[in-house]
Amino acid sequence: MKIILAFFTLAFASPAPLKAESAYNPLEVPGLEIVSKTFDVKDTNRDRTLPLRVYLPKAPEPAPVILFSHGLGGSRDNNPYLGNHWAKRGYIVVFIQHPGSDEAVWKEKQPGQRMGAMKQAASLENFVSRTKDIPVVIDALTAWNADKSNPLHDRFDLKHIGMSGHSFGAVTTQAVAGQSAAGGKVSFTETRLSAAVMMSPSPPKLGDPAMAFSSIKIPCLLMTGTLDDSPIGNSKATDRLKVFPNLTGAPAWQVLFDKATHMSFGERDLRGNSEIGNRYHKPILALTTAFWDAQLRGDKAAKAWLNGSDARSVLVPEDKWDLNTKAKDSL
Repeated sequence: MKIILAFFTLAFASPAPLKAESAYNPLEVPGLEIVSKTFDVKDTNRDRTLPLRVYLPKAPEPAPVILFSHGLGGSRDNNPYLGNHWAKRGYIVVFIQHPGSDEAVWKEKQPGQRMGAMKQAASLENFVSRTKDIPVVIDALTAWNADKSNPLHDRFDLKHIGMSGHSFGAVTTQAVAGQSAAGGKVSFTETRLSAAVMMSPSPPKLGDPAMAFSSIKIPCLLMTGTLDDSPIGNSKATDRLKVFPNLTGAPAWQVLFDKATHMSFGERDLRGNSEIGNRYHKPILALTTAFWDAQLRGDKAAKAWLNGSDARSVLVPEDKWDLNTKAKDSL
């Protein structure tokens, strides 16, 4: 699970351009100035306040929205390399902080107490709270969009919303993207979402993965690693591979990074050492950006890049890249 001990406000440096067959380059960053701002969304029905960090282009026209849900023990300040790059590509990126499973769980604890506190926070109660946070945030963005006195008035293209997250955030993303529970009797689906990215996804602890994931109908990109184990919940890297083959109702793509750990998707490891610039960030940025461009903008060049040989150009030979039949047919 991700524990981010510091946050960064500077833009992530763009890697060198790809040597690809097509002119489309998801790592190319236009000269677009962006800003990062913080907000609080108050859910009066649940007496709950959701801190947000929003990365957005300074350009005034409405932009597609990407939501991001942090892992257990994280915050709205996690993964700025994603927020900066996606915003520079013209998206408004909203990082949601989930009280009860955020950094407050461990920050005030003694080192020997932190793991126990984290395990306790990985609860059904917090999972349900997270799934309810997503529509609350979308409702808030909708209200801001309509309010002429709000500084974010008419900034959001709310017909094109992407959902993403890592670890507990991936579980949250799976749920609101359409994963069912209790044999199909329970659903947390948020119908306003257009596409989803799950970093370190997880199969359901109970029930049939085929039934749980077949109800997802929106395009999905899954990202994991051969060493993507988690000390909380005893999740193994092999477990994470049980999601992709059961996404039978939606176009789906999956990358399995060779030797990537659970922390490779963030900017700090478990000991707080910097992971900025690790070898996985470049392909993460490239694949997610192409996916968003294809799904939220309908960019045909991005679709061709994602489904052709160019996507493999950001990977090493040991990485595995796959797409299902619906993804192949979506071009």
